[in-house]
Amino acid sequence: MSPPILVGAQVELQVGAVANGGWCVARHEGLVVFVRHALPGERVVARITDQSKRFVRAEAVEILNGSPHRVAPRCPVARPDGCGGCDWQHADGGYQRELKAAVVAEQLRLLAGVERDVVVEPLPGDGFDWRTRVRFAVDDAGRAGFRKARSHDVIAVDHCPIAHPLVEAAGVETKEWNRATEVEVAASASSGERLLLVTGRRDGGVRVHGGDFLTEEAIGRRWRVSAGAFWQVHPSAASVLCAAVRDGLAPRPGERALDLYAGVGLFAGLLAQDVGAAGEVVAVESAAAAAADAEFNVADLPQVRVVCSGVADALRRGAVTPSGATADVVVLDPPRVGAGAQVVAGIVALRPRAIAYVACDPAALARDVRTFTDAGYQLGSLRAFDLFPQTHHVECVAILEREAR
Repeated sequence: MSPPILVGAQVELQVGAVANGGWCVARHEGLVVFVRHALPGERVVARITDQSKRFVRAEAVEILNGSPHRVAPRCPVARPDGCGGCDWQHADGGYQRELKAAVVAEQLRLLAGVERDVVVEPLPGDGFDWRTRVRFAVDDAGRAGFRKARSHDVIAVDHCPIAHPLVEAAGVETKEWNRATEVEVAASASSGERLLLVTGRRDGGVRVHGGDFLTEEAIGRRWRVSAGAFWQVHPSAASVLCAAVRDGLAPRPGERALDLYAGVGLFAGLLAQDVGAAGEVVAVESAAAAAADAEFNVADLPQVRVVCSGVADALRRGAVTPSGATADVVVLDPPRVGAGAQVVAGIVALRPRAIAYVACDPAALARDVRTFTDAGYQLGSLRAFDLFPQTHHVECVAILEREAR
């Protein structure tokens, strides 16, 4: 039996396929090694960063034989022992999307038993200057920066190439934040508004500077988004996702629709436009501030009802439809962990003809697709979008359709 590899040791590796989470897979003397800052097909020298009984993690510190898709990172801290945010700045944009497509396809195959060719679609822009919400950590010296991969250590920065210009204009990196642990900047590319949310070092309280909310625009409407409430971080994301949901569901006038994990009501507003005054939309959101925003945002749409509740609880107690009633279409936009079996069962019980699952994690999507298919639904169309260039994150819109009986 080979002796264990010690943390800090350097080993030469032939890098294999991409894995979920911004890693590539290699092997060393039979041991699986997950490597950052490498690309499939490369020969690298990698430093071991941590280990378990079944595998070790490492980062490529020297490229012996580089991929033709390798590029020089634009950010000086997108490197080994640097910022943990950008996983793929060392790959060209087209290849980044190929890697993400491979991950989505692999997760569907392994976890859902579904074979599907996947294409990740680009959004406008060159992959930089897009992130309208950025959370900075603050080090002990009061400097703003980002945490290293799998670490609480903060690496100070003076510029973030993926941050939107409105975020950079806040000048967070140039100021001292001695009384803060985090500084979050939220900006609206639609209105030009900007908020700063500063978390105090001593009391953990959050101070908001710049107003109580942002104004966003999408699908021909304005949206109030309170400080801390969720809104997609790429300026084009809301409109792109709405178009994909609308194309996949094709909501009809008079139908009953559900918007689960509704946030500030974006998809509820979209559904209301399509089902019309004769239809009904129920939006379920557990965060009180976001639910209040949703109420405000759809106040002119009487066919929309907002329920402030956890989704599983709302489905269990029948808060989304009248007793014994069904739903026609559902938009499901859960957090990164996915919806889970209880929520899937609650949706299936309502017998919708189609479900649009908006997913930010391929593994969670695949697990829930398996649960849906076991309950009599099949995966129809699947679209994937590069909402988070330079990172491993990818957004999918999967359409699940009830099988004919």
